[in-house]
Amino acid sequence: MRTNSSALAVVVFMSVVALAGCEAQKSETPLSPSVAGPIPGVDITAPRTVEPALGTKLRDAQQPIRLTVSNSSTTGVRPISYTFEVASDSNFTAKVFGRGSVPPGADGKTSVVLDRLDIGRTYYWRARAEDGANTGPYMTAQFELLPKPFIAAPVPASPINNAVAESNQPTLHVRNSDKNAAVGSLVYEFQVSSSQGFTSLTGNGAANEGPGETTVTLGAPLPANATQYWRARAMDAETLGDWSVVQVFRTPNAVTTPSPGGGGGGGGGGTGANCAANNGPAIIACISAKYPERLAGGVSSSQRVDNMSFLRDRIIEAGKCGGMDLGYNLKRGGPDTSIDFLAWRRGDGDMGVDIGFDYDNTSTPLRLTWSEAGFPGTFYKSYGSVSCK
Repeated sequence: MRTNSSALAVVVFMSVVALAGCEAQKSETPLSPSVAGPIPGVDITAPRTVEPALGTKLRDAQQPIRLTVSNSSTTGVRPISYTFEVASDSNFTAKVFGRGSVPPGADGKTSVVLDRLDIGRTYYWRARAEDGANTGPYMTAQFELLPKPFIAAPVPASPINNAVAESNQPTLHVRNSDKNAAVGSLVYEFQVSSSQGFTSLTGNGAANEGPGETTVTLGAPLPANATQYWRARAMDAETLGDWSVVQVFRTPNAVTTPSPGGGGGGGGGGTGANCAANNGPAIIACISAKYPERLAGGVSSSQRVDNMSFLRDRIIEAGKCGGMDLGYNLKRGGPDTSIDFLAWRRGDGDMGVDIGFDYDNTSTPLRLTWSEAGFPGTFYKSYGSVSCK
């Protein structure tokens, strides 16, 4: 029995020594995959939010969303990776996305791209760095994914119901459109025609939204003693609302002085400076109203090219005067410049914008548009200086 007890004691002693040796080996080799953690003295900082920042409101068109953080620092020698999580609640009990072991980016920032999220909801996201033994604290932020944009048709207020207008250059009034949180500042486009089908225009105009009501005074007289039809619609930088119901009025028997009124106007030469805005659709509406003669259909191909080139330049000037760095687009890299397409230099790259819908169909009136075509295939060329007086 003594011999057995002694043998057992020796076995127990050797096992303790072996375990102690193993623990000592782990603590002495911090780069080992099987290192015990946390390692004393190692501090990993929280990453810093880059985008989306706290409180950012994003549109559905901006999906998929990229989460980006500035990389953490560590006092340890082990390489770090990142964990990202997204939830629909601030306690992160209802997670909708998670990704771990994300390697740090080479440019001092680390990103992941989310799966598509449901719109019309608030989301919380967080990220932290870890090295397999030590874990840093989370950074947490929140963003809102806006619902689908909604812009109701404005309601014509006057002149309506075949009333006689106060002048041959009447002021048109609409009650402002209803909209939801996904919609930005609105611009209203007005059209007047001698036909209910609006096959040709006798007047048009554009104006920024007013308080409760938006008005525009036509820039040129309408025919005297004539029945005229008019309509309006609202738009922001990305969403075009529906046309209002068509209303009808009559002009006075003789040309009269227009009453004081809202914005808008038409005709003339010069530059696009007086259409200055940092909103593409607003620029399009204003330029269309200012140069209706350049939109005529039934012209020759050379005249259509001349008209489109003229309007393109005015759009660029209006954007530059409004703070948008618009320029020519070089076709396939140059040297020719696009007639109905321009380049918009932004902080995230050069965006191509289609500004002429079916412009080479000379049999129909030219319709200007603002259709962002994306980044690939755009070659920016500076337009040069513009007088914005």
